[in-house]
Amino acid sequence: MSRFEGLVEEARARIRETSVAEIQRRMEAGERFYLIDVREQSEWARGRIPGANWMGKGVIERDIERAIPDTGEEIVLYCGGGHRSALAADALQRMGYTNVWSMAGGIGEWFRSGLRLEQG
Repeated sequence: MSRFEGLVEEARARIRETSVAEIQRRMEAGERFYLIDVREQSEWARGRIPGANWMGKGVIERDIERAIPDTGEEIVLYCGGGHRSALAADALQRMGYTNVWSMAGGIGEWFRSGLRLEQG
């Protein structure tokens, strides 16, 4: 296991993860939560989950308080495969956010599940 993978596994032990199927179900039901893409801006530009907002892993800690000041709001983070979103979820929890999830499998799993992406 690489040091990066070890770091991600440590973060996963402290955070909550959710599935692509669960997020799709919740979106179809019209449930309200913040869906944030933490990938690089160039990845975001190539395609994203409909309704998502962008706040890259490199800036989320700096920008989250302005975008979502209420630390109790529900936030679901995703990236390409679930690694960066796990690290970002861990960071947000350390900043006091209490209802943060990482979407396991990321946008890759979303795409493999045959779900729609929007281009931008």
